[in-house]
Amino acid sequence: MVLQSVFHRQAISLSSACFCGRASYSTMQKPPICLVQELRKLTDVPISKAREALAASNNDVEAARRWLEKDLAVSGAQKAAKVEGRTTREGLISVCVLSNGNLQRGAGIASELGGVRAAMIELNCETDFVGRNELFVRLAADIAHTAAFITEHDSSSPYFIRPCSLDVLGDAPLLSRSEPHMRMPATVSGSIRDLIAKVGEKISLKRAVTVVHGPFREEATVLGLRLASYLHGGGTSGFQGRIGSLAILGLKTPRLPELMSTETFVRDLEKLERAIGRQIAGFDTLSVRSTPDDETSLYNQPFMMLGGEGANETVRSALDQWSRRRGMVEDGAEGGIEVLEFAKWTAGQDVD
Repeated sequence: MVLQSVFHRQAISLSSACFCGRASYSTMQKPPICLVQELRKLTDVPISKAREALAASNNDVEAARRWLEKDLAVSGAQKAAKVEGRTTREGLISVCVLSNGNLQRGAGIASELGGVRAAMIELNCETDFVGRNELFVRLAADIAHTAAFITEHDSSSPYFIRPCSLDVLGDAPLLSRSEPHMRMPATVSGSIRDLIAKVGEKISLKRAVTVVHGPFREEATVLGLRLASYLHGGGTSGFQGRIGSLAILGLKTPRLPELMSTETFVRDLEKLERAIGRQIAGFDTLSVRSTPDDETSLYNQPFMMLGGEGANETVRSALDQWSRRRGMVEDGAEGGIEVLEFAKWTAGQDVD
């Protein structure tokens, strides 16, 4: 009887334990896959992290997004500290052109040439694998877009292309290039830390320049500004590359508004701008003009990237001929197109 009583109590205990175990297991349900997918579209986190966030937030997507922001901030800061001493020789140059001096038209007002607004940045990482990662490519484009958008015109500077403060840029809210009206939750520096947490490599913003200049209103009939840019070695996006160039061009002619209103002239001008950007990026170009025997001077180089009418001429001569053929230079008057300044970068190169 004693043995039966003991056995009976053990059986009840075991049965109760097994029942509780089954009850506990049955209440631990995985978040629905549709919510996991929705959260990943918003945050680009791995499936496991999305499930963890939803589980911690009772399957509330917005609460899970906030949970991830806090988690990324902590883990990103920790990983950034761990990788701080590493070298970043890979990465991308990204260019964003928001305004390129096109003719502006408005109801009830005369047409006038617009200003120029653009930026070029270099974002570095440790490996080429991360440099080709979609998240890295998108971040580089967004940072360039942010730099071009937030920069104000500085009338005190004698230069068109000016350095952009990395501290100011880092503290700015990140603006999406693909979805400019979407509110981004983090700053530029915060977004870099978040990406470090996701890819596990050091990522650093090395440098940035901007071009912001309004139209020459007092001389709007004769002066205009345009931008030329080119990126090489960055796939098919056209916004990033291993080598990048950004140049500011000056156009001078009394006929400028008239010419800029014609599709043919604008199309030819855009082709010329691309050729100038390619020329700067493709050759060992260090200055716009120099002594006649300096082959690193843009104006002394054969304009190979223009092809056709300018391939056998120097850039200087080709620009003169191009301007005359399109009616920018009249007899006895100054006019034409000039390269005023340019910047050329290669990702990973040493900077003085």
